[in-house]
Amino acid sequence: MTTAIVCAYSSVGHEALAGLLEAGINVQALYTYPQRPDEAWFTPPAALAQKHGIAVHMEKDFNSDRVYRSIAAMAPDFLFSFYFREMIHQRYLDLPKKGAYNLHGSLLPAYRGRAPINWVLVKGETATGITLHTMTAKPDDGDIIGQTPLPIAWDETALSLTLRSAAAARTLVKALVPGLVDGTAKRIPQKSLGPSTYFGGRSPEDGRLDLTHPLHEAFNLVRAVADPWPNAFLETDRGMVKVAWALPSASTCPQGHFREGREGILLGFRDGALRIHTLRKEGIRSERPSVHAVWLRELGIPEAK
Repeated sequence: MTTAIVCAYSSVGHEALAGLLEAGINVQALYTYPQRPDEAWFTPPAALAQKHGIAVHMEKDFNSDRVYRSIAAMAPDFLFSFYFREMIHQRYLDLPKKGAYNLHGSLLPAYRGRAPINWVLVKGETATGITLHTMTAKPDDGDIIGQTPLPIAWDETALSLTLRSAAAARTLVKALVPGLVDGTAKRIPQKSLGPSTYFGGRSPEDGRLDLTHPLHEAFNLVRAVADPWPNAFLETDRGMVKVAWALPSASTCPQGHFREGREGILLGFRDGALRIHTLRKEGIRSERPSVHAVWLRELGIPEAK
């Protein structure tokens, strides 16, 4: 039976591992991470591995000599990386007899790097996808084995896009693995598909809203870091409030102001307004416009008359 070592995390990692098992691969071990309390929205790959009797390892230093010797002793046919957080060193990539492969959350060569699902929303893309490719020592490098395109809805959030990417990952991995096993899988050099783009990691600070920016930029940021991500936020010298959800409004509100009306609270940007649906402040979540108005006044944001 064909064997593999899997390095995986997240909902995408869970579903990709499921696709690998459905393709009949004998997974010898899973390398993953402990699930944080704020990640309870998805089932981790470890749960699936344990259900199938697969050994689960959570290593602080995956690239250590000890882990390397352990994987080398298993002599796997494949090594797969499904949303693993660490760059895997070249000596690991040289171990599997049939190659090492990574699953990335964009249509490579576009959006190499960290957090591609969040970045495509921040940038207002209308389509993205997932890619299985050969691994090299460079991030998200190597020939493409297969891709699945995914349209992006105008109100798509990072959560909805992640869940759709996870489902697509399961199908893609299951479909491509037989060709990897028998050696018939085609390989497409990334450079043949055009220039690459790269984006780095994101931090909660990147969710800062600027009321001087265009409306579409503000909305794209809100949906890119909506729950369960840390949320976009407004901050002044008087404090901070998180904008958990908001939608563009056809009504107007002056830039830098808020307006309280029949449809709730409007927040004005350069060329339009967001209708606030949910705010958070100091751990308190509210969908009440009256509370929103109080919080925005406390920040010193002027009210439009």
